[in-house]
Formats: sequence, C-alpha cells, structure tokens
Amino acid sequence: MVTRQELAGHWNEIKGRIRERWGQISDDELQQVQGDSEQLLGLIQQKTGHTREEAEEFFDSMFEDTNDVRAKIRKTADEYAHRAQDAFREGYDQVNENVQVGYRETERAVRARPVESVMTAFGVGVVAGVVVSLLLKPTRR
Repeated sequence: MVTRQELAGHWNEIKGRIRERWGQISDDELQQVQGDSEQLLGLIQQKTGHTREEAEEFFDSMFEDTNDVRAKIRKTADEYAHRAQDAFREGYDQVNENVQVGYRETERAVRARPVESVMTAFGVGVVAGVVVSLLLKPTRR
C-alpha cells in the first residue's frame, strides 16, 4: 500500500487520478484526508463501494507507472550521457591526432631547414614582443 510519504510527495497527481477514476469524490473530501492513506482508503470504499483491495491495487499500479516513467527517464538520461561522453572522447582523440601530426610536420620542417626555422622563430618573437609592448604601454592623455 501507498505510504504517507508517497501520498505527501505526489498528492496533486494522486488527487487528479482519484478524481479521474472516481468522479463522485469531491476535492473537499480529498482535502480532508490529505496525507492519511487509511482515511483515503475508507473514503474511497464509502463513496464508491469498491473494496479496500481494489483501492490498494489502484494505488500500487499508479506508483508502478510512476516508477516505470522514472526508470525510463533515468535510462534515457544515461544513454545521452554515454553518447556525450563518446562524442567528447572522439573529439579529444581527433584533436590529439591533429596536434601530433602538426608536431611531426613542424619537426620535419625544422630538420630540413634549421637556419630558416630559427630565423622565422626569432622574427615571430620580435613581432610578438612589439605587439605586446604596444598593448601594455600606458596611454597618455
């Protein structure tokens, strides 16, 4: 049978399903028994003529449905997390491979033309130094 915590945690949903199943039970009556499963079962028996077992089966099936939905949501979220993880791993592997290819090509170029490579690095360093010094130079007003 449904517990007090389940009733309290899902009261609006439970109330809606009770009204769907047993329309003869009013919102005021449901409000009076809120949170008390024994009183709720008694109210259903009194107003509908259904047995306690029938009402308990209704609640049990309702919470099974809710648990099934939660399990499906959890499974879907896990699947998306795994897909995202796989996509990230593939992207990382691709970037890593590209960096390694670039490193090997740079190494080959430096070995083939060491003097030109050193002069190019020196020139790039000078240009970068000038740009940084201009950016960091305080402006006078």
